[in-house]
Parts: sequence; structure tokens; C-alpha cells
Amino acid sequence: MTFDEILNIPPYSLGKTEKEKLLTERLGELTRLHQENCPEYRRMMEAIDFDTQKVKSYADLPYLPVRLFKELELKSVPQEDVVKTMTSSGTTGQAVSKIYLDRATSSNQQKTMVKIVSDFTGSSRMPMIIIDCPGVVKNRAMFSARGAGILGFSIFGSKKIYALDDDMRLDVEGVRNFLDQYQGQRILLFGFTFMIWQHFYKELLRLKEEGVTFDLSNGILIHGGGWKKLISEAVSHDEFHQKLKDACGLEHIHDYYGMVEQTGCIYMECECGHLHASIFSDVIVRRPIDFSEADIGEPGIIQVVSTIPESYPGHSLLTEDEGVVEGIDDCPCGRKGKYFKINGRLKNAEIRGCSDTYATKF
Repeated sequence: MTFDEILNIPPYSLGKTEKEKLLTERLGELTRLHQENCPEYRRMMEAIDFDTQKVKSYADLPYLPVRLFKELELKSVPQEDVVKTMTSSGTTGQAVSKIYLDRATSSNQQKTMVKIVSDFTGSSRMPMIIIDCPGVVKNRAMFSARGAGILGFSIFGSKKIYALDDDMRLDVEGVRNFLDQYQGQRILLFGFTFMIWQHFYKELLRLKEEGVTFDLSNGILIHGGGWKKLISEAVSHDEFHQKLKDACGLEHIHDYYGMVEQTGCIYMECECGHLHASIFSDVIVRRPIDFSEADIGEPGIIQVVSTIPESYPGHSLLTEDEGVVEGIDDCPCGRKGKYFKINGRLKNAEIRGCSDTYATKF
């Protein structure tokens, strides 16, 4: 099955049986593609005597530890076909993952993002406030995960403004003029969780105490990048929502889970507070004792699969996150597929989310 064929299917329309068939076929094809074209991946598959003929489900396919992309240069295309290299977030001294993209994989990442996010925001582009600084996206050839996130979501904006300057200070007049210009229209906001809290919410709160207010009741906020720092500051998911609503009237807020190693296949939070797997990807929770598949409601290590990566073997990865599948095909929001929650990083795992790594430096 080609990726273009998958793109023609609505992202949350397939039930468990149909989705398993699609993923097993596509991920099997990607496994064979990377065996043929990535020498390092092929040697790993040979070392475990992997036989694609014995695969009955995509859950049977081998997975690479996500940290491996910090240790090896894994690509399945010639270097001359690489048009973009993306790097993960990392604190000072940490090695970063390097993900090599050819034109087709990069294009499919963007197309997938559009399909997924549009299901939550609608198909129309909106005026957009990026809660970050413009300096992050200066180097277009070597994207950081933070820059890639900003540029990826920027395609949903008709007109864009950065809410912060390069010193991470709120551009009060710029935001005010932007909101005046698009008064009455839906506004899209995007940023990383800790930055929104530290540089946007806290400044809005300070301004409100001085009698200066902003009305973002027409806004839709998409945010991600990790909760570790906010949780350590005793800011819960519900408090984050409530405080933003109190500060500026913002009610429509969607968290998302994703990683640079599988850009495009993000997991959006629905209106019921659940993270959802689209038809383009899936999560499998594995027991830490024997890596068998955990039951619904049972916590374990998150494995992520993606139908996108053709230029590097990132289609089946074991993360360093702990989570739990909460249900399949029965979320009250009506979207089919698995829905789940992330409990946090595994003990002793490196901090790696855009929000959390920035918070550590901050």
C-alpha cells in the first residue's frame, strides 16, 4: 500500500480490525525497504534472525530503541537525496538524534500533519500567534525539534506573528495590534507547554493585575513538548487549562504528543482529554519485564509506529516514555482508534521534550 493511498482515508475512520490490516501491510513494506537500503538496519535484523514471513501483525515487527538515533547515522537513501536533517531537543551536553529526510518523506510528514490537525481545527487556515521567538527557525537546513514543530504548525496560519522577541519577552503591542486586526475571527495559537506558562501566561497575569487584558476566547491553542517541569511546579493539566481561561478567556486547548524521530505522526488531545492515534500511526504499550503487549489500562513502555518514514528506519520505535492505552474505538469524542495517556518519562531517562529541555536551561 502506498502512502498516497493511506492519505485518502480520513484519519480517525478505521476500526481496530481495518487499521491493524492497513498498518501490518504498510509497516511490513517499510521494514523490507529499510532492510534493503540501510546497511546498519539490515545487520540488526540479521542479528535477531528476523523473518518478515512470520509476521502476523505489526505488533510482531522489531522496534529500535529511540536512543539509537543518537548513536548511529541511520538512513535508507543516498546522502545526495537528503534535503533536511532534523535534530531532537537536548540539554547541554546531551547527544541529539539526527533524522535524515528525503523530499518524499518530508512532504509526507507535512501532508500527514495537515490531515491530523485539520480534524481538530477545521480545514481553513487562521491568523496565528506563535508563542515563541523568531530566532528558533533561522537555520532551515538543520532543524531542531522546536524549530520543526513551529514550522510544521505554521502551515495552518494565514497570517503569523511571534508573540515573543528573541529575549523571550512578550511583544505586548504586537499581540494587541494582531488581535485588533483580526477581531471576531478564530485565532490559532501554538507553542511549547513550559514556554506558554512561563513567558505568556505569567505575563498575561501580570498585565491583567495592571488592568491590561487580552481576549482570546476565540482562540484555539495547540501545545506540546513535555510536562515534566510544570508537574514539578505542581501545575496540573486541569490547572493549566483553567489558569489560561481565567487570564485571557482561552477555552479550546489541545495538548499533543510527538517526537522528531516520527515527525508528522502526532497524537492530538481530543475534547475529552485523550491523546488519539490516527490511521497513520499507533502506540503499543509494552510490559517492562518481558516487552509483551500490555492490556488496556495497564501501564508500560510506549512503542510508536509510523507509516511515513521511507528515508530512515524510524517506522517502529521504543520510546523512553511510560503510558497506558485507555481504550480503542470508543472515545466519547467519536474518533476511532486507540486513545491513551502519557504518565511521564521512564526513571533515569534523559529529558528530551522541547518544553522540558528548554525549562531545564531556563
